Amino acid sequence: MIRWPASASMTEVVRDLGPLEAALSGRGAAVCPGGAPPGLGDTTPEGTAIVVGTSGSTGAPKLAVLTAAAVRASGEATAEHLGGHGQWLLALPPTHIAGLQVLARSLLAGHSPVALDDGPFTPEGFAAATERLTGGVRHYTSLVPTQLGRLLASPLGVEAAARYDGILVGGAALPTTVHTQAVAAGLRVVRTYGMSETAGGCVYDGRPLSCARVRLDQGRIVLGGEMVADGYLGEPVLTGQHFTVADRTRWFRTDDLGELADDGTLTVLGRADDVIVTGGLKVAPRVVEDAILTHLPALRECVVVGVPDTEWGQVVGALLVGDAVPDVERLRETLRPHLAPHALPRVATGADGIPLRGPGKPDRAAARHLLEGHGRARSPAG
Repeated sequence: MIRWPASASMTEVVRDLGPLEAALSGRGAAVCPGGAPPGLGDTTPEGTAIVVGTSGSTGAPKLAVLTAAAVRASGEATAEHLGGHGQWLLALPPTHIAGLQVLARSLLAGHSPVALDDGPFTPEGFAAATERLTGGVRHYTSLVPTQLGRLLASPLGVEAAARYDGILVGGAALPTTVHTQAVAAGLRVVRTYGMSETAGGCVYDGRPLSCARVRLDQGRIVLGGEMVADGYLGEPVLTGQHFTVADRTRWFRTDDLGELADDGTLTVLGRADDVIVTGGLKVAPRVVEDAILTHLPALRECVVVGVPDTEWGQVVGALLVGDAVPDVERLRETLRPHLAPHALPRVATGADGIPLRGPGKPDRAAARHLLEGHGRARSPAG
């Protein structure tokens, strides 16, 4: 198993895709971006091409075992959905599945990827990297919502983003307001849902790719298809809990809750362990987050979590980022026509930014810590 160091920059990895190309063609050892925890050794199951870490919020990190066939199935289905293969811009760390898939899709397409220069993500850097793309081919990139938001705040960023035939956005929920703004700016944004265990995004704009299937199990999202991993490296018990084979299809039971419309469109409600239970009533954080960003335009970002409370078990808390952060009473009054009484935030405070983990996911534990101890609204019921 070839271990890429976690410190490897995007430009360094792009300069030598030989190990990844060999792994995906079956001619070389499996690649493990970011390395593996001590004690696992270098042995991987036969047929393994990639061993990639998950970015789950609880427990020790896990390593998903992906075959070359799984990665190819994902890449070909993505190209089919987008209208053909093309050249990709690498804007996410290659140690995470979204960045790694940019490299794999580039190899499938036969086009060398372009990487952002090392350093913080900026609209200026994104525009400069976009200028290095080859003309005459389709252009794609993958971003997290925070990156897209930064581009939309900059005329230079919007101009550069408009040159792409597809911008995949995943890693965290894309706020409705940001998506609306991107569409209004003429950006070809595709909202993606997936994870390391499914070789990256496999549901685009609520619909599964041609290689994927979606069903619900007591509200939990279950994803099946050729792109599903073989399991977790060195974790047979966890593999048995999350991975099954039925009807000759490999399935992965996620930790996310969702709803399926009559036409098969999937709505992701968020992680099951993120659901807030306040006074015995359940609140999906994503619903509150969308309401906040829709009805308080002065706010740029927010994250909603359950804050421990001696009387109610939990109350709804909101960490807010913007130029004019309202106090909790004004926040509740603004949201009252749009949310059930028990879903109204009872704790709120401002922050310079949302704490993040992995490739752009909100760090809800850190947000909860920031909210604990702040003053609370008088009544969680209304």
